[in-house]
Parts: sequence; C-alpha cells; structure tokens
Amino acid sequence: MSIELQLVGSDPALPQSTGIVVVGGGIIGTSATLFLARAGMRVVLCEKGEIGAEQSGRNWGWCRQTGRDPAELPLMAESLRLWRNKSALSGAETGFRTTGIMYIFDSEAEEEAHRSWLDKTELYQTGARLLDGAALARLWPGATRQFRGALYTPSDGGAEPSMAAPEIAEAARRCGAVIMTNCAVRGLELTNGMVAAAVTERGVVRCDAALLAGGAWSRLFCGPLGIDLPQLKVTGSVMRTAPLPGGPEISAAGPKFGYRRMRDGGYVVSQASATISDIVPDSFRLLLDYLPAWRAEWKRLRLRLGQRFIEEWRMPRRWRLDERSPFEATRILDPAPSRSVLDEARETIMQVLPVFRGTRVTARWGGVIDVTPDALPIISPAPGIANLCLATGFSGHGFGIGPGAGRLAAELVLGLPTCVDAERFAATRFIRTRRPPVSQTEPLDQISTLSGPSAKLRPGV
Repeated sequence: MSIELQLVGSDPALPQSTGIVVVGGGIIGTSATLFLARAGMRVVLCEKGEIGAEQSGRNWGWCRQTGRDPAELPLMAESLRLWRNKSALSGAETGFRTTGIMYIFDSEAEEEAHRSWLDKTELYQTGARLLDGAALARLWPGATRQFRGALYTPSDGGAEPSMAAPEIAEAARRCGAVIMTNCAVRGLELTNGMVAAAVTERGVVRCDAALLAGGAWSRLFCGPLGIDLPQLKVTGSVMRTAPLPGGPEISAAGPKFGYRRMRDGGYVVSQASATISDIVPDSFRLLLDYLPAWRAEWKRLRLRLGQRFIEEWRMPRRWRLDERSPFEATRILDPAPSRSVLDEARETIMQVLPVFRGTRVTARWGGVIDVTPDALPIISPAPGIANLCLATGFSGHGFGIGPGAGRLAAELVLGLPTCVDAERFAATRFIRTRRPPVSQTEPLDQISTLSGPSAKLRPGV
C-alpha cells in the first residue's frame, strides 16, 4: 500500500452486544460513528482492514461545492461547516484548509455548462463565479498559456485523506465508541426481517440496528440480505510529489491535469474524469441500470477487460456466516494505478505550470470508487429491513461530503429529524429486493442463539 496513512489501533475485545454496529471505517462510517456516539448511543465500528485505507485515504482531498450536483449542495454546506470547525468533529484534526477550487476550461461548450450550473445553484449561495481568461491569469500566475476561463469557488478547500478518517475514528472513541480494525463483518443475522446481530470474524455482537458504509464492498455485502444494490466500481489513479516551494495554493482541475497542495507543501496530482471502468460480471448483470449513464458519457469512458473480471467471477456471492468471507480474503483494495493517466497528468501540469518542472514524484496509487447509476449516493433505510441503513455509492464525491453524510446517516439510524432533506438519496429510487436465503434469515446455531434485538430504537429506524 503506497498511500501514507495514520493508523488507528483496535480496541482489544468485541462487545457481546451494542446499540448500533457500523460496517466500514471510511470517512462516512467514522463520521456516522462519531455522531452516534455523541448522541449517547452504544456503537461499535467494524473495519475489515485499516481505518481509511481504501478510497477514503486515496482521493484528492478536495472538499468542494464547485460543479457538484445540486442535490448534494445542502449536504456539502453542512460538511464544510463541520470541516471548518474542529470542535464540531470533537477535536479531530483533519488538516482542512480553505484554499478555493476552480475548474479551468478552454471551450465555449464548457463555459456554457458551468454557466448553466451557476443558474441552477444560485439559491444555494455557494459563492462560485465564472472567471474570464484575464481574471484567471491574475488569480493563477505563472501559467504558460491563457485559458478561456474557470469556474471558481473561493470558499471550497481540502483536507488530508491520510488523517481525516483516522482522526474522526479516534474522536468517536473518545466519545465512547468501540473501534475494531482488522475485524470483518461476515454478514448480519436477521430475525423476523430485522437485524438481530452482526457476525464478525471475531464473534457475534447483538445489536438493535446496523449501518452499512462499506464503499466498494456494499453490493457484495447486500446480496445475501436480499438487497440487489446497483453499484459498480471504477479505478482512480493519484500521485504525490515532494514539497514544492512557490507552488499554487488554489486547487484546480484543467484539461488533463488536476492538483491539490498538501500540508507538507507537496501536491497530489491526477486527472479529472480519468477513471477506468473494468468490465466485470456485474457490468452485465447491471447493464440496464447503467445504460443511460454509459450512453451519456461514452466519449469519456475508459473501459478495460482484464484480471479483475476473473477475480470477481471467482469471488463467491454467498457464504455461510461461520466460514471465511470475501471481506477477510481481501482486507484492502489496493489496485495498481494507471501509469498512462498519471504520466499524461504530469507532463501536462509541467507544460502549463513551469513551477512543477523537475518535481520529484514520491508515490503513485490507485483507488476503487463505488458508483451508482445516477452518480448520487444512497443514504437511506434499507428496503425490507427496517433497522438497517445504507450509506454508500458516493461516486467519487464522498470524501468532501463525508462529515455531513455521516451525520445524516446517524440521524436516519436514530429516527431523528435530519440536517438536510434525504429524499433524493433514498434507496428506493432503484434498489430491488428479494427474499434472502434461509441461512441469512435464521440465526446459525453454531454461532449464536439470538432470538431478536434486545431493545428498540426510536420509531423510524
């Protein structure tokens, strides 16, 4: 694993019972755990690998309103409030800085698309504005060429993926949460259609409710529960440079390059819209779900047929809860980055911004991103299982929106009034359900003799 990551130690023992089990220790799962613990709930977070080791620690670190789907903007505004206020995250040091973010463009069509976005989002008061070429040159000195303009949001910023989820997990622990790392949840025991317990590789923990924040693993986890979650995966590639004195502060993405300055003065560098879509068995199973999106984006699609097809073909889709699960077989998704994507980004940024010439690349990595058909997340009660909530499918937007999404997920689990309207993120917009197999419905005698939840949460779980 080539990413730098602040490691979080595991609590020594898994409790026999708790109020809520959170499955997944990325930015969403840790944030939800923090807000659940702060609400006074007994909560256990189980992560099969390390906290923040998958996409939550592998992204660019952008926390942006710029260009975001209008449905996500209220949640992004809440997230920015949380990112900026260390005490709102119980002292978690995330490395957040307000730097501004801009999308640089070169064509009239791109300018019109950004202008249309501004018109649609005027009510949200993001502070975003269009810059012409001259204004961009004044704000972004040192470029070797003049672009047509940029969409710029001064109030946007970035945090450090290497520390954000780990720091939030530690804050949750200080609030009373139990944090279990290298502890895969194999599945959930259901009794009378309700979650009664989480079965982990370290034993069974009875619970009153569960939250799945499993990222790229969520579809596989949902299958045995009778939830057909339409979610595919794409691979992004990122590299990190050594500290670069005199480099730009404003984060930017332009034609074939993008970057963010890190706390140590180095940069993360990549390309926007340059993810690779591996063709896998689920590509055919979910063909009808994704066909509209593929038709709209076919010019930008980077398809690949390779080893991942074989790996996912061989991966079991059903397993007994008393046997080793796929989540234990692969603790951390650590794909190889695309050298061509990163080499192109490096060459382009050195041509556009001479300050990057000669900069040493210190690491390259890939990350697996969970994607829904409409590129919006699911933050919602699970259809058919009243005390299970889902927070997944963030489609490459999840890091910046993470704290707010975690708060929203916690409120849904608790049946509380929500910080934003969650209707647009409802699972029912495309999830199909079917009856789960008996082995996932009835408790396994050799694992436990649970008869049901030990307590009830507030209505609306």
